[in-house]
Amino acid sequence: MNVIIADDDPTTQMILTGIVSKQGYEPLLAADGEEAWALLQSSLEQDDSCLMLIDWEMPVLNGIELCQRIQQQEFMTPPYTILITGRNDVEDIVEGLEQGADDYICKPFKVTELVARIKVAKRTLDLHHELNLVRQRLSHQANYDDLTGLLNRRAAFDMLEKEFARVQRSGDELHVAICDVDNFKTINDTYGHFSGDIVLREIAGRMKELMRSYDIVARIGGEEFLIAFSGNQLNGQDTFERLRLCIADKPIVIDNGELSVSISVGAITFSSPLGSIIKSLELHDILLKADEHLYQAKGAGKNCTVSTILTTEHG
Repeated sequence: MNVIIADDDPTTQMILTGIVSKQGYEPLLAADGEEAWALLQSSLEQDDSCLMLIDWEMPVLNGIELCQRIQQQEFMTPPYTILITGRNDVEDIVEGLEQGADDYICKPFKVTELVARIKVAKRTLDLHHELNLVRQRLSHQANYDDLTGLLNRRAAFDMLEKEFARVQRSGDELHVAICDVDNFKTINDTYGHFSGDIVLREIAGRMKELMRSYDIVARIGGEEFLIAFSGNQLNGQDTFERLRLCIADKPIVIDNGELSVSISVGAITFSSPLGSIIKSLELHDILLKADEHLYQAKGAGKNCTVSTILTTEHG
């Protein structure tokens, strides 16, 4: 936890520094609210939790104005603010808390009271940190496949819907492929589900390595994957063929040795040039077409890519 002391009085700074240092923290000192704000920005780059001990009366930006600015900003973990001031009227205390301070201490204060309040601040910030970690874990679980680490079906389709809408506005091409691991049931039945999991993880890793970091790479079913990317720089058919070859050309190491694995790929390149007339075409139609091509690839003997280009009419 970082601690920022914002007070224009050197004596108060010295007293607070001594108290904070005894609690095991190395305080950052500011003589006005603007300086404290700058320290807050830099300190949050190193630690997501920060306690601020703020005087009300300061030049440039006073304590209340600083609390208001903090309230208006979005933080992953908001700093915990304690106003330490000589204003001891009930009206002042109420105003300070209503303007965003988390706590309020009147000068002169007892050291034991301030230490106790610092400990409360630490517990509160720690709780915020734990909640953030839980949110991150839940978000990851909601969007990613546990086994492979790839996007899951829901997250991939959400991203694909947005990308489909974007390319219709921009005129970029959208390349979509559905890939299925050939003879995966036989792999599971022969070598066991643990080996099957190794195969899926290795295929996922190779796909992710081949594609760009911002492309859509997802596991959408048991042994089924979705790959999608946009732009006119890459040729969709060539990319999906390279994807197939990166699986087929190198055996996968399992506990019982090496296993040759292949995938079948059904792919569509959707092109919607600017000014073209889009005849009630939806993403669902593209996915259905890609799925049809996947079954054609299976019927053609597996370990192959079937793809077409789907273009809207020009107006």
